[in-house]
Amino acid sequence: MNAREALGKYGESLAARRLAAAGMTILERNWRCGRSGEIDIVARDGETLVVCEVKTRRGGDYEHPMAAVTPGKAARLRELAEHWIQAHGGAPPGGVRIDLIGVLLPHRGAPSVEHARGVA
Repeated sequence: MNAREALGKYGESLAARRLAAAGMTILERNWRCGRSGEIDIVARDGETLVVCEVKTRRGGDYEHPMAAVTPGKAARLRELAEHWIQAHGGAPPGGVRIDLIGVLLPHRGAPSVEHARGVA
Protein backbone atom coordinates (compact mmCIF):
# COMPACT_ATOMS: atom_id res chain seq x y z
CA MET A 1 0.00 0.00 0.00
CA ASN A 2 1.41 3.38 -0.95
CA ALA A 3 1.22 6.56 1.15
CA ARG A 4 -1.83 7.91 -0.68
CA GLU A 5 -3.77 4.67 -0.20
CA ALA A 6 -2.77 4.57 3.48
CA LEU A 7 -3.97 8.16 3.92
CA GLY A 8 -7.30 7.26 2.34
CA LYS A 9 -7.75 4.16 4.50
CA TYR A 10 -6.97 6.17 7.63
CA GLY A 11 -9.53 8.80 6.67
CA GLU A 12 -12.14 6.12 5.96
CA SER A 13 -11.50 4.57 9.38
CA LEU A 14 -12.03 7.94 11.06
CA ALA A 15 -15.19 8.46 9.00
CA ALA A 16 -16.59 5.03 9.90
CA ARG A 17 -15.98 5.77 13.58
CA ARG A 18 -17.77 9.12 13.24
CA LEU A 19 -20.79 7.48 11.59
CA ALA A 20 -20.93 4.73 14.22
CA ALA A 21 -20.67 7.33 17.00
CA ALA A 22 -23.65 9.11 15.41
CA GLY A 23 -25.68 5.90 15.77
CA MET A 24 -25.37 4.58 12.23
CA THR A 25 -24.66 0.96 11.38
CA ILE A 26 -21.80 0.35 8.95
CA LEU A 27 -22.96 -2.22 6.38
CA GLU A 28 -19.96 -2.26 4.04
CA ARG A 29 -16.70 -0.50 3.36
CA ASN A 30 -15.02 -0.16 -0.03
CA TRP A 31 -17.85 -1.82 -1.97
CA ARG A 32 -16.75 -2.22 -5.57
CA CYS A 33 -19.03 -2.34 -8.57
CA GLY A 34 -16.98 -3.54 -11.51
CA ARG A 35 -15.71 -0.63 -13.56
CA SER A 36 -18.31 1.77 -12.20
CA GLY A 37 -16.30 2.50 -9.10
CA GLU A 38 -16.37 2.11 -5.36
CA ILE A 39 -18.52 3.27 -2.47
CA ASP A 40 -16.30 4.13 0.48
CA ILE A 41 -18.89 3.40 3.18
CA VAL A 42 -22.43 2.04 3.04
CA ALA A 43 -24.32 2.58 6.28
CA ARG A 44 -27.83 2.51 7.70
CA ASP A 45 -29.24 5.51 9.55
CA GLY A 46 -32.50 4.20 10.97
CA GLU A 47 -34.40 3.04 7.89
CA THR A 48 -32.33 5.17 5.50
CA LEU A 49 -29.49 3.74 3.44
CA VAL A 50 -26.49 6.07 3.49
CA VAL A 51 -23.89 6.01 0.72
CA CYS A 52 -20.90 7.90 2.03
CA GLU A 53 -17.99 9.34 0.10
CA VAL A 54 -14.88 10.05 2.17
CA LYS A 55 -12.27 12.59 1.10
CA THR A 56 -9.07 12.92 3.11
CA ARG A 57 -6.47 15.64 2.75
CA ARG A 58 -3.36 16.67 4.63
CA GLY A 59 -3.28 20.24 5.90
CA GLY A 60 -1.56 22.73 3.67
CA ASP A 61 -2.18 24.34 0.34
CA TYR A 62 -4.55 21.68 -1.02
CA GLU A 63 -8.24 22.31 -1.54
CA HIS A 64 -10.62 21.43 1.26
CA PRO A 65 -11.72 17.77 1.04
CA MET A 66 -15.37 18.75 0.63
CA ALA A 67 -14.50 20.64 -2.57
CA ALA A 68 -13.43 17.40 -4.24
CA VAL A 69 -16.99 16.23 -4.89
CA THR A 70 -17.94 17.69 -8.24
CA PRO A 71 -21.36 17.36 -9.90
CA GLY A 72 -19.91 14.50 -11.98
CA LYS A 73 -18.72 12.70 -8.86
CA ALA A 74 -22.14 13.19 -7.25
CA ALA A 75 -23.82 11.65 -10.31
CA ARG A 76 -21.46 8.67 -10.13
CA LEU A 77 -22.30 8.22 -6.44
CA ARG A 78 -26.03 8.17 -7.26
CA GLU A 79 -25.35 5.55 -9.94
CA LEU A 80 -23.28 3.44 -7.54
CA ALA A 81 -26.03 3.70 -4.91
CA GLU A 82 -28.50 2.32 -7.46
CA HIS A 83 -26.16 -0.59 -8.24
CA TRP A 84 -25.79 -1.36 -4.51
CA ILE A 85 -29.57 -1.32 -4.05
CA GLN A 86 -30.06 -3.68 -7.00
CA ALA A 87 -27.39 -6.05 -5.68
CA HIS A 88 -28.89 -6.08 -2.17
CA GLY A 89 -32.61 -6.61 -2.72
CA GLY A 90 -34.08 -3.17 -3.28
CA ALA A 91 -34.40 0.20 -1.64
CA PRO A 92 -35.00 0.43 2.10
CA PRO A 93 -38.22 2.01 3.43
CA GLY A 94 -36.39 5.20 4.41
CA GLY A 95 -34.88 5.74 0.97
CA VAL A 96 -31.29 6.56 0.14
CA ARG A 97 -29.11 9.48 1.15
CA ILE A 98 -25.66 10.41 -0.10
CA ASP A 99 -23.34 11.91 2.48
CA LEU A 100 -19.85 13.30 2.33
CA ILE A 101 -17.23 13.13 5.03
CA GLY A 102 -14.22 15.39 4.73
CA VAL A 103 -11.18 14.52 6.82
CA LEU A 104 -8.47 17.12 7.19
CA LEU A 105 -5.20 16.05 8.79
CA PRO A 106 -3.33 19.13 10.04
CA HIS A 107 0.43 19.21 10.39
CA ARG A 108 -0.14 19.35 14.15
CA GLY A 109 -3.08 18.43 16.31
CA ALA A 110 -6.11 16.22 15.94
CA PRO A 111 -7.79 15.45 12.62
CA SER A 112 -10.87 17.44 11.66
CA VAL A 113 -13.81 15.30 10.52
CA GLU A 114 -16.78 17.04 8.88
CA HIS A 115 -19.98 15.19 7.97
CA ALA A 116 -22.34 16.70 5.39
CA ARG A 117 -25.65 14.88 4.99
CA GLY A 118 -27.63 14.67 1.77
CA VAL A 119 -25.11 16.25 -0.57
CA ALA A 120 -26.30 14.66 -3.81
